[in-house]
Amino acid sequence: MKRIMALALALIMVLAITACGSKKRQPIQLTLSTEDSEAILAAAGIALPDVTEAPGAYSNVQWFCWGDPFQNYSEDEMVNTGYWTFKNKYECDITYVETTYSSRNDDLARLITGGTPPDLCSGGSNATAIYPMNCIQEMIQPIDPYIDLSDPLWAPTKDLADYFVLGNNHYQIVLTSKPSNVVVYNRRVINEWGFDDPAQLYFNDEWTWDVFYNMCMDFSDGDEDRYALDGYAYVGMFMQSEGQQVLVHDENGDFASNIDSPEIERGMNMLYDLVKNNCTYHEGNNYWALRGNGTFGSGMKEGSCLFYVIGESFFKAPVSEIESVWGDITNGELMFAPLPRDPQGDGNYYLETSFEDINGSLAIVNNAKNPEGAALLAACMRFKKIDPIVIQIDNRQLKEKYHWSDEMIEMSNECKEIADRHVVIDLTGNLPNNLQGAMGNLGGNAIARSADPSSWAQIKEEYKEQVQYYIDELNAMVNEYDT
Repeated sequence: MKRIMALALALIMVLAITACGSKKRQPIQLTLSTEDSEAILAAAGIALPDVTEAPGAYSNVQWFCWGDPFQNYSEDEMVNTGYWTFKNKYECDITYVETTYSSRNDDLARLITGGTPPDLCSGGSNATAIYPMNCIQEMIQPIDPYIDLSDPLWAPTKDLADYFVLGNNHYQIVLTSKPSNVVVYNRRVINEWGFDDPAQLYFNDEWTWDVFYNMCMDFSDGDEDRYALDGYAYVGMFMQSEGQQVLVHDENGDFASNIDSPEIERGMNMLYDLVKNNCTYHEGNNYWALRGNGTFGSGMKEGSCLFYVIGESFFKAPVSEIESVWGDITNGELMFAPLPRDPQGDGNYYLETSFEDINGSLAIVNNAKNPEGAALLAACMRFKKIDPIVIQIDNRQLKEKYHWSDEMIEMSNECKEIADRHVVIDLTGNLPNNLQGAMGNLGGNAIARSADPSSWAQIKEEYKEQVQYYIDELNAMVNEYDT
């Protein structure tokens, strides 16, 4: 392994690209040869197509997004193997078609209508999702003519890709997955309160709702400005930790309501009890307020917040920024664990599955001029995600640049295994407006953000009929599009 790492680091090339007269940032392409990686993965039957036979070779792909993951803008951002392979092995290149996060759908529709569609865009889940409405509105085309999900390179992603199907067609290229959220805590604060370490509880299979709830109750005291929970993501943690979502696919692939799930009801009742017992941060009756003027993690370092439910990738940030809010990561204060499990459940831990950043999943734009090139770029990027040399370098960067401990990396791998073992996908990020609004009324916000929350039984009774009506409308739209 030392030889491989030395070889990998020796192959890193930094290519500064200057743009005379341009006021934009100057991109820096950090690249890594994949020659040795290809030999390693070939032993597992995983291979990229031969240059002479690869559709899309010797072409240019137009990448449409609010960010550019292919050209880095900092010399300490390693490592873009996928771009190196695409550019050097297949003699291809990428043109960045820039948009903004808020205007991305309008801009994409305008480009398609104007006859200048890009080739590839971000896929996404949750708030960044393109499924199902962008597919129904013919902004995205099926990937099946260009991506063979039975190929060893893609086969491990098929279960995830199957969530993004209309008719018999897949609409999303999944490169890799990650858990949406984990439970972050400050070990010094946990120790000061005499609590057992959540990570150790997890590895002992003792990290349950009951343990979590008792810690929250013991810690919280509004008179002392101590609230166990803050942020936004805790409102869905108990439903997610049951492996449940309100909107699901039924056995026929249609959208369906899971509102009557007893597991969801148990989870929402747990959230209800925490809110009623003053364990969630608020300012007076403003339960939407976050401590520190909305600063994620505010109160963790000082010991006025016990748990923060958030994505682990949040901690791939400058150490000084993290330590000013969350605690001394360099000396091991910052740690995280999976969501606790329901002691009345099936014994499994669950984490909602999402996709890594803006290039964890991709989509081919409708009427793309170069869909083959888009698929080839996706294959190069997928190869990067499973490249053992790149994984080693990424872990080295986590330790050296972001000061992650070996325990954090081990827990990150454990959480990814949980998310991959029992896939739980949020399908509510790209719905018709009426259904989107109705689903918002059914989320944990309906409980967590109210000074006088209703029980789950009351909430679902109020919105059940409305939600079903709008789901039926969505299914009608899907059927019409399929036809």
